[in-house]
Amino acid sequence: MEWLIPSLAFVAVVALGGAVLTAAAARRKLVQERLSRLSQELTDLSPLSDAPFYLRFLGRVGRVVSSKEPSMSLREQLARAGFHHSSAPAIYLGSKFVLLVIGLGGLTAAVLPFDSLILPVRLLVILWGAGLLFLLPNLVVAARRARRRREIRGSLPDAIDLLEICVSAGMGLDMAWNAVSDEIRAVCDILADEMALTNLEVHLGAPRAAAMRHMADRTGAEDLAALVSTIVQSERFGTSIGDALKAAATSMREVRSQRAEESAEKMPVKLLFPLVLFLFPAVLIVIAGPAAIEWSNIIANS
Repeated sequence: MEWLIPSLAFVAVVALGGAVLTAAAARRKLVQERLSRLSQELTDLSPLSDAPFYLRFLGRVGRVVSSKEPSMSLREQLARAGFHHSSAPAIYLGSKFVLLVIGLGGLTAAVLPFDSLILPVRLLVILWGAGLLFLLPNLVVAARRARRRREIRGSLPDAIDLLEICVSAGMGLDMAWNAVSDEIRAVCDILADEMALTNLEVHLGAPRAAAMRHMADRTGAEDLAALVSTIVQSERFGTSIGDALKAAATSMREVRSQRAEESAEKMPVKLLFPLVLFLFPAVLIVIAGPAAIEWSNIIANS
């Protein structure tokens, strides 16, 4: 009988732990289902049928070209550029294929009539031109992604200051986050939308740390990922969130100042190429032109 009570206690602890883990897994699955359902509902609010004709055409071409489901990395890259629609990967792939066909056809029709060019040169021009057109969507997405990161990086210190003021005034972090997302919209719509989406995930039942990490993954901004890490660590270790936010804002401003100084240091090197390509030939013509004309007259008279 001496082992009966410990055995029952062990069974009770195991059963209680299993119940807690099962409940946590069920809650996590429910949150994921709610988020996916909400994402589908938001997608249905802006169906592709209401989009312009060329977008619908590119979407159909992309689905025909890529029969399998788009990769997760492609979706993440497009999401970081601000293309959250479910048809964005199909439109992206369709635009690449259409531009490749246009490049091959148009350059073939434009280069073939030139008999002075040998066949290998013609093929090289056609392939290079078509390749550049094929990579044009990549350049557009990369430029848009970089612009979004710059806007977030520039407005994030001000948002952190507002968040620190609200938290220091006694507001909860969720309420302060919601208030800052409304106030920062007049400065940066991108950051305001990402913060509002994070707040929506928290209200739907997702953990705050996971929702903030999702925001950092969606934007791809390193400063935002650092802010998320600061808030999560402050909550985990029980330190003051206001002090952590103040330190994070100061650090980000120092980093922004260092980046500005770095850009200023790079400016002379960047100006060297335009000066050599455009200004130096004009100066050379102005200085050496009269002397060249005089020497040509002397040679002609002699």
